[in-house]
Amino acid sequence: MSVATRSTKSPSSPPPGPPPRRTGRLFALTGAVVGVIYGYDTGSISGALVFLSEDFHLTDTEKGLVNSILVCGSIVGALLGGKLADALGRKAAMLIVAGSYTVFVALSALAPNVVVLDVVRFLLGIAIGISIVAAPLYIAESTPARTRGASVATYQVATVAGIALTYFVNWGLSDGGHWRLMLGLSAIPAALVLIPLFRLPDTPRWYVLKGRTEKAVEVMALTDPDVDPRAETEAVRAALCEESGGSLRSLLRKPYARATLFVIGLGFFCQITGINAVTYYSPQIFEEMGFTGDGQNFLLPSFVQLASLAATVLAILIIDRLGRRVVLLSGIATMTAMLAVLTAVFGFGDPEGATLWIGFGAILLFTAAFNFGFGSLIWVYAGEAFPAQLRSTGASAMLTADLVANLLIAQFFPSLMTWAGAATTFAGLGLLALAALVFAAATAPETKGRQLEEIQGYWLNGGRWPTPAA
Repeated sequence: MSVATRSTKSPSSPPPGPPPRRTGRLFALTGAVVGVIYGYDTGSISGALVFLSEDFHLTDTEKGLVNSILVCGSIVGALLGGKLADALGRKAAMLIVAGSYTVFVALSALAPNVVVLDVVRFLLGIAIGISIVAAPLYIAESTPARTRGASVATYQVATVAGIALTYFVNWGLSDGGHWRLMLGLSAIPAALVLIPLFRLPDTPRWYVLKGRTEKAVEVMALTDPDVDPRAETEAVRAALCEESGGSLRSLLRKPYARATLFVIGLGFFCQITGINAVTYYSPQIFEEMGFTGDGQNFLLPSFVQLASLAATVLAILIIDRLGRRVVLLSGIATMTAMLAVLTAVFGFGDPEGATLWIGFGAILLFTAAFNFGFGSLIWVYAGEAFPAQLRSTGASAMLTADLVANLLIAQFFPSLMTWAGAATTFAGLGLLALAALVFAAATAPETKGRQLEEIQGYWLNGGRWPTPAA
């Protein structure tokens, strides 16, 4: 299959409007801020759950449902997100997300009972599911190839920043048990992101998808200073013409069945290895470990997320230099080692003294390693693995697998901790992390510096990069 020839940008008068580099950064930043919304909710429920469980007298199963019902909604949203992003645009999908999220978090803070709370959180989950498909697509399709990995990974930075901020808010509100405020305050970042979104255009590739070639050229000139905007737009158009359909069935046929296996496996392993067990239930985990004085079980998760934020920033700095595979595999390997440490810490009985702080360090490094590897790379691969007509559908498939695993963790982790014990639970997660490491080593491609339309050649060539002559 041929790919249209690209050329570097030829000297010409610059397009009107802000400088290209500045505009590209604004695309990336605006898309990434949607991650703050996702992160804030993920963190806020961990603290709120401690107090609303007391107010509503929840069992372990009902606690799990408060988290898992949102994930159920997110699965629906992820399945709808690709079609919505294709039909209405990446930007329009994110506007819908931000607006509906503002409404639903306000309603969740006013919920009179757990039934109403679960219904609202299901609707909130739909909005979040759409966002985690649309936002990485928006960033990936609007940034130059040389910085795309770092730009897409800013979504994870924003997500972790939202979680870290929420944990500090939870700690500040924990003295009075203000769980309604913990939940309701997350409407603020959702409302704020609407402002820049209204001002920005959609992505060049979406305009090509809709036949609006001149608009695509105009936006391409504003977002990628490294290419000739008309030649690059023509390359995107040619790639679209050579691809058939954007259906789920297309993902299961050659040459993209291999890509589909990779992204679905990566999405599933991303969550089944237990990151949201720590995120959703960290106050309970730290209390189980022995941190109970002076609100330690609320404060310590804040420092865990700050370390994760630093790890995500580090990933951004090196992801386009060292490559995707180095970052991904080193992150998963560290997660596996830290789960082994946690198994040992809980296996020796009630941790105390130095063992207690070793357990804290293991949770900190586990969470940081996730955000360094899986957390940063899943959004990158979701936006890179498929050609334009399959990109949103492929991202939906990947994130649906991610959310199904998240659902299992959210629903069953509290019961597993009670029934099997902490040591056995973390040992099981460690075995899953080891399987994830083997899977990623065997299947993850190195896409550093490749144009989005160029990456399809890897899958067309049976999971190998074609030679320059080919």
